[in-house]
This record gives sequence, structure tokens and C-alpha cells, in this order.
Amino acid sequence: MARPVTLCTGQWADLPVAELARKCNEFGYDGLELACWGDHFEVDKALSEDDYCAQKRELLERNNLQVFAISNHLVGQAVLDNIDIRHQSILPSYIWGDGNPAEVNARAFEAMKDSARAAQKLGVGVVNGFTGSSIWHLLYSYPPISPEMIEDGFKLLAERFNPILDVFGECGVKFALEVHPTEIAFDLYTAERALETLNYREEFGFNFDPSHLLWQGVDPVEFIRSFPDRIYHVHMKDAIVTLNGRSGILSSHLNFGDPRRGWDFRSLGRGGVNFEEIIRALNAVNYTGPLSVEWEDSGMDRERGAKEALDFVRKLDFEPSRVAFDAAFDKQDG
Repeated sequence: MARPVTLCTGQWADLPVAELARKCNEFGYDGLELACWGDHFEVDKALSEDDYCAQKRELLERNNLQVFAISNHLVGQAVLDNIDIRHQSILPSYIWGDGNPAEVNARAFEAMKDSARAAQKLGVGVVNGFTGSSIWHLLYSYPPISPEMIEDGFKLLAERFNPILDVFGECGVKFALEVHPTEIAFDLYTAERALETLNYREEFGFNFDPSHLLWQGVDPVEFIRSFPDRIYHVHMKDAIVTLNGRSGILSSHLNFGDPRRGWDFRSLGRGGVNFEEIIRALNAVNYTGPLSVEWEDSGMDRERGAKEALDFVRKLDFEPSRVAFDAAFDKQDG
């Protein structure tokens, strides 16, 4: 049986979830990965209103849709980040408050615990998200950076995320970090260091997204092979590197969609990700969860892109063989 194909709703949060569910039913999706912003899935309401989760389930069922995961990237970003004015635009007002950095960190810390409780109440086993990073700004080693400064960033991960993961464990829910620039883990080596820092807790794994690895020069397939038991969820998203001798991989302070950038996101199948090898690698590690389309392409109409992406994934996905292709030769008489 092919894996279910879902749509990550984060890039559609300007639409009411009821309208988006209707559209995705018409497109033919199997489910939604509900983002914890807009009205798609509100963690505070899920915990304070007795019928909130049941109503979300009913809405999805009316539209022949399932839910396997929720995503709380925006609040998760504020757990480890050095908070500044940028965060006001992504955080709900009850997390931002008056913007005091330590208090924003503290409220985000508690809200991520609540996301596990809300996921349990909704009946899903994975919360995708970000951790943020207190050391992302130290990426380039000038002025010189001591090893202790980087170590402090990972110590903060342990200090703040171990209590969060305790609640995830109590709820029977896993946290899937989307390995991504600006997070404590943004490539293969930092992902390994994050796992080591958290003592390889079962509650902590990854939301695999090849688009964030490709432009860094990291082979997404090698990431799957390196963490075969930690791929808790999968985003299907494409990217392309467009270096032309004028642009750089650091993007030149040019925003997404600017043709002068050195890389950008693309609709599925229109970038540089080798999804054929990704499906084969996911089969090899026995990943049976959803393939969630996270659609981001500044140069394409998103409804066309969502429908095209669904068709792309359906055509691409396949079950692994249960027998060796040449097994029949062994049945022949001598």
C-alpha cells in the first residue's frame, strides 16, 4: 500500500482550515499536516475546549482527510533563539507578550510541552517543529569562536528540551525536528550532535526535508541512511541551486523568489532533489508514514502547485519488493 500523501498547511494559513480542507479533498489529498497557527490547529484551544479536537477530526472526516501529525515550528523557534523583534511576526500574542526575551523563551518552552498534550488529545503521534538556536549567528568563525561557545549552545538544547521531551514521553508523542538552517541541527553532523546531546532519547527524531539539505551541499539520501530509526515524518519539498558566477550560496540578503539568489525553493519535480533515490532510501529504512507536501515556490500559483505536487508524489511512491528479482531462477530444475 502506498504511503498517504498529506499537505502541510503552514503555507496556507491565510485560508480558514475549513476552506483548505475542502480544497484538499477536491485535489485528492489523503490528509492534512495541521500547522499550529492560523485557525488550523490552536494548541491553547485544544487544551482548554473539550470539543475542539473532536471538531477538527469531524471537519477532516467530512472531507475524506486524515491527520497524522501537527506542526509547531513557529513557537519551537522561540525556545532556543535569542529573541528579537523578528519573532513578533511569527509568534502568537500570548507567547510574544511584551517581547521580553527571557519571558518569550519561557512561554515558548511551556507551549511546546502543551503541543505534546494537544497532539495526544487529537490522537496523533508526531509533532513536527523547530528548536531555534542560540548559536546560529556563530556560523562563521570570525571573530574567532571558541569550542566552548558552541558547546554552550548544545548545553542549552539539553537544558530546555529534556523537560519538553519528558512531557512528549508521558504523552506517547514524538518530536520531529525539521533539520534546517537557523536550528540547532541544520546538517548531518549537527543532527548527530543534537542526538548525542539529548542522549539519543526516543522522543527526539527528525522531520526529514530534503530541500534544506540540498542547497547546503548535503546529500539528503545520506541523511536518511545515517538516521534510519529517527525519520519520524517526511516533508516532500524541492529546491534548486542557481549559482551563476554572480550569486552566492548565502543568498546575498535577497529574499525568496528573487531571481538573483543563489538558490531557491521549487515545486516538486522542478528542482534538483533526486526524489527517486529518496523513496528508495525511505523504503530501505522501512518508513511507512505520510509523505507530506510542503509547497513553497514563489514563481508558481500555489493551487496549481499543490495539485501538481500531489500527482508527482503519487506517481513517484512505490512499495519495496518483497522478493529478490532473480529469486525465480532458483526454482528451475537443474
